[in-house]
Amino acid sequence: MSKLPAISDAEWQVMRIVWDHAPISAGQIVDHLAEPNDWHPKTIKTMLSRLTKKGALTFQKSGNRYIYKPAVSESKCVRQQSRSFLDRIFDGDAASAVMHFAQNTDLTEEQISELKSMLEDKK
Repeated sequence: MSKLPAISDAEWQVMRIVWDHAPISAGQIVDHLAEPNDWHPKTIKTMLSRLTKKGALTFQKSGNRYIYKPAVSESKCVRQQSRSFLDRIFDGDAASAVMHFAQNTDLTEEQISELKSMLEDKK
């Protein structure tokens, strides 16, 4: 995957709808996002345009409708954005990030067990 420019928090909401419902029309995306976020349809269509320019979405025109599909998988996008976050906030040091979140997050016994198991597998 080529490097995707940063995606804003609002754009992540749009991407999640497209990942969950693709192929999906611009009107359907507006229906999912306008009311709960108090966003104007034009705002959502501007985000669709930005995400297309960033290479995150593709579209096809079908009559007077635009049908959107993701150009990147959710897992690849999450991986890339996570790497960007890790580089910016923890200077690329994954161990520091894991220790920070383990110390500053309430974890269930199951989550702690999973973490232990993953760390053991890393040995």
